[in-house]
Amino acid sequence: MILIGNPDNRRTAGLQNARAKLGLPPAVVLPYAGLLDGTASLAQAASLAGAASQPAGEPAPLLRLDAPGELFAVERGLIALGAPDHEEAAHGDRLLPFGHHSDPQPLSVRSALALAEQEGRQYHPSQWFRGFARLLARLRREAEELWPQPQWTNAPEDIAGMFDKRQTHRVLSAAGVPVPRLLAPPEEIAGYEALRDLMLSRRVHRVFVKLASGSGACGVVAYRINPRTGAEQAVTTVGVENYGARAPVFYNAMKLRRYTDESAIRQVLNWLLRHGAHVEQWIAKASYGDRTFDIRQLVVAGEACHSIARVSRTPITNLHLRSQRVSVDDLGLAPGIRAEAAACAVKALAAFPRSLTAGVDVLLDSASHAPYILDMNPFGDLLYRVVHKGMDPYEWQMSRLVSGSAEAAEESSRSAASRVADPTGSAASIGFSGAGNSGKPGGAAGSPGEGGTLR
Repeated sequence: MILIGNPDNRRTAGLQNARAKLGLPPAVVLPYAGLLDGTASLAQAASLAGAASQPAGEPAPLLRLDAPGELFAVERGLIALGAPDHEEAAHGDRLLPFGHHSDPQPLSVRSALALAEQEGRQYHPSQWFRGFARLLARLRREAEELWPQPQWTNAPEDIAGMFDKRQTHRVLSAAGVPVPRLLAPPEEIAGYEALRDLMLSRRVHRVFVKLASGSGACGVVAYRINPRTGAEQAVTTVGVENYGARAPVFYNAMKLRRYTDESAIRQVLNWLLRHGAHVEQWIAKASYGDRTFDIRQLVVAGEACHSIARVSRTPITNLHLRSQRVSVDDLGLAPGIRAEAAACAVKALAAFPRSLTAGVDVLLDSASHAPYILDMNPFGDLLYRVVHKGMDPYEWQMSRLVSGSAEAAEESSRSAASRVADPTGSAASIGFSGAGNSGKPGGAAGSPGEGGTLR
């Protein structure tokens, strides 16, 4: 396995510990920082893993992309990669949903690389996402040059789609997965005035406005209007500091703020909408005592596994906002309702057919307990103190990869035999995401190398 991530963080440590417990060699770690500053490459990682080439009949190594967050050098590098004057722009933005939308006041490569770290500051969300999508596209190209059928746990194009809430809603809607109703297509909501006018004209007085590429409640606003008085309220983690003649600074406050002043709400919503936002119906969540909850459901290889309920007195339930962790078993849900919620999460991941795993946020309607999908997180497996069949999320994923590898090898053998009999036949794979030129799933996961980290 080659793990593309940030070395020595909680995610990397969790995955490496899981591999050790299962008797698997450590994954080779390819750091995001090295990819961005040119000191590391996928080809180097493949060489370190002993998988620089793919002999006939031999599977490619398994490639896993993990979250790029936590390191400012990576954030700054991605903003630079998304700059209009970056050489990567010549390849276009094929993996970027809504890539034809221009970024507001884009930074040059030089300006982006000169940014200084300020904790919590949101420098340029849309340009950051453009850079991340360009990096995903580059990795996909490089993998296809190294191996005929690269094997991804989650394919780059699926990660880009899940990371953009507008695209996620579009994909899930097309697949018949229940999602909150869209207020209007993004291009119809240019700013605060258009948002208010649409809400009032369509009699949708409560909505969630979500930064398209945000995560961890960053850039989420629970917004409502009183249709009689015109009074409005916004609950959000977005903070803003104004400096007179200088441009305002927007940041993630890491705690909820409640705005009722029109000018403050206008400023926050205009900023979010300029950087790309998704606006959907605010559905009342089911109750647990005097609070409400939603469920983070992990899905791996078509099976619902680890889950946790996030219980809060506020409309935004992310756990770092002092919401309470509650076992789904303790919610008192009828077995049929719980099964329906899990099945809904499985169906949601199936709408991204080149992906093996995702953390799926499921809302249960307060009146009917009908499930709706709120979000898809391709890196949503960092769940603490949650076990499924005696395994933590990383152990479970690695065990499923091992079993999937055996199944895929058997299928590959059968497919090879069938191709001898029928050269025009096409082979299917099991359990992994193949992102080769054919776009079809590939074969088994490769044997892991000796591990290591490119520094």
